[in-house]
Amino acid sequence: MEQPPQQRPGAQTVTTTSSSFIASFSPAGASTSTLAYDREFLRTAPGVLMLAEIVLGLLVWTLIAGTEYFLYPAFGWVMFVAVFYWVLTVFFLIIYMTVTYTRIPQVPWTTVGLCFNGSAFILYLIAAIVDASSVTNEQNSHNYNSWAASSFFAFVVTFCYAGNAYFSFISWRSRTSQ
Repeated sequence: MEQPPQQRPGAQTVTTTSSSFIASFSPAGASTSTLAYDREFLRTAPGVLMLAEIVLGLLVWTLIAGTEYFLYPAFGWVMFVAVFYWVLTVFFLIIYMTVTYTRIPQVPWTTVGLCFNGSAFILYLIAAIVDASSVTNEQNSHNYNSWAASSFFAFVVTFCYAGNAYFSFISWRSRTSQ
């Protein structure tokens, strides 16, 4: 007997709430597919933290990319971590916003979220420390200001990932205890 896919607590169903949006994309005569949109996700703590991770993570790597970071290998590592986790966070935001996780119940989403946020926290913490320790006040003040700002934002993003790792752990623990 197949069970219906589980939804995140507080998620709105597509057919019964006014806060959800359904768009039907199909050419004439083709089968109908629907795209669900969960507006309520952005009002949850993990949703707000994810938006903060995207905005502040974008600041981290753009502040570094605007300098001669390629002359310093340490900033290459910071760029890798910042861009890698920025892309993955955007990917996960799309999955949560479109409620795709309910369509793929074979994937243990709570475990995936815990591993993702936990690894992001650890690698971003390392990158933020490397970023802060690599800031030097040379003749070019533009590089110094950008690197110092990227270091600050890297620590803020690290705390955002720590918060999401905490919420992922709570969700994972409640799933495994059932």
